[in-house]
Amino acid sequence: MTGSADRGFLMHHFHYHNDELYCERVPLRELAARVGTPCYVYSHATLLHHFTVFDSAFEGVPHLTCFSVKANSNLAVLRLFGSLGGGVDIVSGGELYRARQAGIAPDKIVYSGVGKTLEEIDYALRENILMFNIESTQELEAINARAAAFGCRARIALRVNPDVDPNTHPYISTGMKKNKFGIEIDSAVKAYERARSLDHVEVVGVDCHIGSQLTEISPFVDALKRLRLLIEKLEAVGITIQYLDLGGGLGIVYDQEAPPEPREYARAILRELKGMHCTLIFEPGRVIVGNAGVLLARVLYTKRTQSKSFIITDTAMNDLIRPSLYGSYHQVQPLRRQSRESHIVDVVGPICESGDFIAKDRGLPMVESGDFLAVMSAGAYGFTMSSNYNSRPRAAEVLVKDDRYFVIRRRETWDDLIQCETIPAFLSSDKQPA
Repeated sequence: MTGSADRGFLMHHFHYHNDELYCERVPLRELAARVGTPCYVYSHATLLHHFTVFDSAFEGVPHLTCFSVKANSNLAVLRLFGSLGGGVDIVSGGELYRARQAGIAPDKIVYSGVGKTLEEIDYALRENILMFNIESTQELEAINARAAAFGCRARIALRVNPDVDPNTHPYISTGMKKNKFGIEIDSAVKAYERARSLDHVEVVGVDCHIGSQLTEISPFVDALKRLRLLIEKLEAVGITIQYLDLGGGLGIVYDQEAPPEPREYARAILRELKGMHCTLIFEPGRVIVGNAGVLLARVLYTKRTQSKSFIITDTAMNDLIRPSLYGSYHQVQPLRRQSRESHIVDVVGPICESGDFIAKDRGLPMVESGDFLAVMSAGAYGFTMSSNYNSRPRAAEVLVKDDRYFVIRRRETWDDLIQCETIPAFLSSDKQPA
């Protein structure tokens, strides 16, 4: 899919001009030749547009748009959203560190996640973040104890599991009883009463997140109906809720999906919240950055067997694991369109795993060694889920703005791979122990 400024929210700024694929006004083939591959490329104009459209869908009501750092944690991306008035949703101490380094104010940071360590809790307390989204009663007790040690009160919301089926991939479904996330809604009032009794926590919110890559509004509405009833029950026992955190999860187009646009989503949410007086918090991730990024790959070899044709690239599952992990679809496009016969191929990488693929059984024009490909819609859960498997340095990240590009994360080197490792003295001599 290509986009332009008049195509609404789902547009992006990757387009062909004279058969060359551009990001904004930068030809990607030229960028790939200069920066190298694999390489993540993000469009500043698309990031700006998507965040602004999502955030403005809720103008007129008190709200805070907290970008989900796990989707794309590059400092430049976080700084851009912070400059637009956004906050962040974090799930680790490392993400908190990144957010603060990017200039995100503590009072715009919410901390989610089922496994916060004591060290991470302490760090968040020192930074005085907006609130913790608490996922278990044991975590509640731990945060109360750490806040007591600091002589402060921790602002908290309880993450409530509404047992709503989000109709998405089971690995990214988070709001059903069988999932590890949150406190069951039937137990929530009791948990809130326990929280109110603690001296070093301040109950300020209710949190809910039902899953990722949702393409229907009805699961959000179903969850919200249950949350509204819960908030009414809490008010009946004297617990006032200031913040309602509705999480993220709004999907994007990878293939043939037709997700709702933010304004449609907002209309449904605000209709259900009529008469309530909470500040809304949203945690969008994929919907902001997913279509704003591509992953560039270089063709190494082509190979035909009796049953398959392969395009072997320098880009692998360690760079983009979503196809291998979820069976996810990413469109693959040549950086230069040519009149070539189309073949059914697997696009694979050099890693020694049969699961190392970018696309399977895909109709693509046959390419040659040295050609470049773009893996589309790779701005979310791409670099953040990458690894050094097979001792492969991680990719560079580039931000394009108009006709300029900026390397916002340099490519790792082989030296980077071993910088944290040491060989103990007993192994450093020529004589090895028996």
